[in-house]
This record gives sequence, structure tokens and C-alpha cells, in this order.
Amino acid sequence: MSLFIEGPDDAFATLLLAHGAGAPMDSDAMNAITEALVRAGFRVARFEFGYMAARRQGKRSPPPKAERLQDEYRQAVAALDCDGALIIGGKSMGGRVASMIADELHDEGTVTGLVCLGYPFHPPTKPEQLRTAHLERLETPALICQGTRDPFGTRAEVATYALSDRIEVLWLEDGDHDLKPRKKLSGFTLSDHLATLAQTTRNWAERMLRP
Repeated sequence: MSLFIEGPDDAFATLLLAHGAGAPMDSDAMNAITEALVRAGFRVARFEFGYMAARRQGKRSPPPKAERLQDEYRQAVAALDCDGALIIGGKSMGGRVASMIADELHDEGTVTGLVCLGYPFHPPTKPEQLRTAHLERLETPALICQGTRDPFGTRAEVATYALSDRIEVLWLEDGDHDLKPRKKLSGFTLSDHLATLAQTTRNWAERMLRP
């Protein structure tokens, strides 16, 4: 499995990120998020699930169910040379897959925390199809960064969910599923939100890792 790694080798923490269902690890959104996190002092590693890597060779197939990608995420963790603190996560589906294996890896001491970027709480227009059962009992410290108008889970919707008290949520005003706001309506730019995301993630990680 190939890993794309950026940031200093002696960073205080490594963040392993998986992509969303429809875009690769080097999409504009993933590149921008990674750049912001590296500026905040993280070492960021990215990888692609097999179905997405195959698309680079012209073999197109729909993404498998998240449950079927868990072993691939475990393989990415095993392939990563990380001596220090390791936080797993990802964009949308990638973060969802990471959240499904977080407690297992946290219990064995491999993973310190979880970061989800635009968590897909439910499919768009289908708020009754929740993907939150495992989040209600999550034991791993977690940070979810979510736009307030994300069609996969708005602020008003998420407020009604019974999430674990180990989960913190950073709300980015007027952000969509890629965390992008409408500047004229919100007064914020995507760069503003990514800077907030990166600094908040840094503060959260330092607090979590504090003895």
C-alpha cells in the first residue's frame, strides 16, 4: 500500500487520512486540508482504498460499503512507520471507516485519537438512515469537523443525536460537505475555515496528548 506523507518526521503527532467516496487522496479538498494541517505542525499521511487506486488505471467501480474497507484501513495503519502519537481519520467516508475501527486500535494502544472531516451522518435527503450507532458508544477521543449546512448532517440535525461524550464537534459556519462557506452570506472563506480547522485540531490533539 502506498502512503503519501507530508510534514516533518519529528512532528508532535501523525495524522493518517483516507479520502471520501468519490474523490482521490489528492483531490483539491484533500490537498487544501493537508496543507493547513501541515502548517499547524502535523505530519500527515494519506492513502487510497483499492477501488480508488484502481481508477488511476482506468478501472472504475463504485465504492464498496464502508464495512468492507475496514481491513484496508488497518493495512494502512500497519504500513505507516509511526513512532509517536497516531491519529486516524479522513474525509467523509474515509473518516467513517476510521471511526469503525478506532476503538479496536485505541484499545491496543496503536491509535491515540480520531478526526473526521465532514462526517456522513446520513445520506443526503435521507436523514432517517443514520450512521451513528457506533458513535454513540465510541471510547476513542474524537474530533468531528463539520459545516453547518452539510447535507450529510447539519448542525440542527446533529444536535438531536446521542453521540458519545468522547466526541467533540467543530462547527464551521455555512460550510458545505467540503467545509466551504458562501463568503457573501457568511463572511468566511474556505481558507478561513481550514485555518480554524487546523488550529482547533492542533489544540485538541495537544490537550488529548497532555500527560
